Amino acid sequence: MNIGILGTGAVAQTIGSALVENGHAVQLGSRTLSNEKAAAWVQKTGGRGSQGTFADAASFGELLFICLNGAVAVDVVAETDVASYHQKVVIDVTNPLDFSRGMPPSLLPQYSNQFSLGEHLQKTLPHAYVVKALNTVTARLMVNAMLVNDGNHNLFICGNEVDAKNQVKHLLADNFKWKPEQIMDMGDIEAARLTEAIIPFWVGVMQVMGTPLFNYQVVR
Repeated sequence: MNIGILGTGAVAQTIGSALVENGHAVQLGSRTLSNEKAAAWVQKTGGRGSQGTFADAASFGELLFICLNGAVAVDVVAETDVASYHQKVVIDVTNPLDFSRGMPPSLLPQYSNQFSLGEHLQKTLPHAYVVKALNTVTARLMVNAMLVNDGNHNLFICGNEVDAKNQVKHLLADNFKWKPEQIMDMGDIEAARLTEAIIPFWVGVMQVMGTPLFNYQVVR
């Protein structure tokens, strides 16, 4: 499958590398064609990955990942041709974090309680199928669920389209070793308010534990 990733940071590169290893054609998108981080990643993949602009990656992918800074994600997407996202599954990995007051971060004010970044992206891309996923775990765990408790922990996802969420579940199980029974569907994209809100707490737990390699499991 051709997969486009908007972003060139650690999360984008980690996801991109794992997908390339699983035989997918992956393109990282950035503001410029000459992005140095993207070029270094392409070289690291032995040329199996590629790079382009945000618009290039959006057009290239049959399925898309958004791995951007939460403060600019909507603006970046809005600057590309929204037709490139038409009827595509868009996996939103972003978190709307404000680090201006130090650690742990808070949520950006516009995405506190009454609205979420996931909802804003879905509103910006009305003809795409936005699925919020993977934003509640660290990058290494995103692509290998077996790194914690033999994969017995929960991943929270949400989105408006059941078929799109099922496609994401299959992608996560087939490529990143997530156990289907551990993927918890939280409902419509409005539930991104919940999965984004947990992140400041997640950062606090990480600070206490001294490692990002942990996750939550809902028990009853």
